[in-house]
Amino acid sequence: MEFELSYTPDQEAFRQDVRAWLQANVPAGISRSPRVEEHPQQEWEQRRVLARRLGAKGWLWPTMPREYGGGGLSMDQAIIIAEELDSLGLHSPPYHDSATLVAPSVLVWGSDEQKKAFLPPMLKGEVVTFQCLTEPEVGSDLASVKSSAVKDGDEYVLNGHKTFIGAAHGVDWMWTIAVTDPKAPRHENVSWFIIPANSPGVTIIPMELLGSRGEDGNPEGHKNDIYLDSVRVPAFNLIGGENQGWRVASTHLELEHGGGGRIVRNAFEREFWKYIETAQRDGRHLAEDPDARDVLADIQTDNEITRLLGMRNFYLAHARKPRSYEGSQSSYMRKTAGLRMTHLMGQLLGYQALTTDAEYRIADGHIESQQRSGIINVHPGGTTDIQKLIIARRIGIGRTAKEEAGRLS
Repeated sequence: MEFELSYTPDQEAFRQDVRAWLQANVPAGISRSPRVEEHPQQEWEQRRVLARRLGAKGWLWPTMPREYGGGGLSMDQAIIIAEELDSLGLHSPPYHDSATLVAPSVLVWGSDEQKKAFLPPMLKGEVVTFQCLTEPEVGSDLASVKSSAVKDGDEYVLNGHKTFIGAAHGVDWMWTIAVTDPKAPRHENVSWFIIPANSPGVTIIPMELLGSRGEDGNPEGHKNDIYLDSVRVPAFNLIGGENQGWRVASTHLELEHGGGGRIVRNAFEREFWKYIETAQRDGRHLAEDPDARDVLADIQTDNEITRLLGMRNFYLAHARKPRSYEGSQSSYMRKTAGLRMTHLMGQLLGYQALTTDAEYRIADGHIESQQRSGIINVHPGGTTDIQKLIIARRIGIGRTAKEEAGRLS
């Protein structure tokens, strides 16, 4: 059965234009790092340059409205741009940036004035954003946030502690939800804010974690603890209305849970199969071993299911088609497949391949990186249990009415 997309002559002509533009505009020196958050400073700056070039072209956000800095392009054109970036080991934005969640949330829930103020800098690649959601006692149960925001004239004063936030490089804007009415019921007591990262009272402290090692095994990238100590934010930066933050959150959570889809073959998959082409065991090609072939089939099956679910969701989101459980289904598959992959890599290559030791380092570090990310990625963006719960609610299990998917337009 053929699952790949087919393209018209006009679409293929557009692909050639995109390919030629990328060849002329992708800065030299951009690598296919195993961990996209861990680029050295110089390369990160080059990726910022690329993002601004894509933004000026309208290709950083191809389907977003032109009036706000997007490309105003069709879904098919967006797929082609994503495929061509992926062929170079890149994605959009080409660095860690949660604008993929915040920009659509502002587009759906922001006022006209807020859209004009906040969207162009994000869609043109001029700012980097972090989502500040997780707290020391609040993870997947996001509605239990403890951070507070108190109205004071034309400002809100925010206090709280966020953890496991962002990446190793700088941030311009952060966004979060905070309690604005402590006496109101859950989901009716929070508001959604954009916070300038240079605001007085914002403190960012790096965290060294399992996923923070660079290619040599030493700390390179990281997440952060972020403290908000009487941080004053203009009331203009509250999106969607006071105590209406949960409906705004429903949009960015829908995207974070996979509802926006993706058009990629991940870097691990690409580098893994490149390695398998030449890998040897006991003097013969690894793929000739019957047991190895069984494992390789399992790996390929998981990768393809994950990719195709992402492609389907990309189409549903960008073509404005009805959606239900598909985002969480894709997220659940991606998380569980990544964890299975970690186990299968040990079976196939020997568990020494999952170390950072130079003697055993293979596939340019992607195998070792996958081992860490396969464990880590079960948790962020809603755990596997949360994804199953969302799927159940969306298909109506245990409820009189099916839960609706978060708005994306």
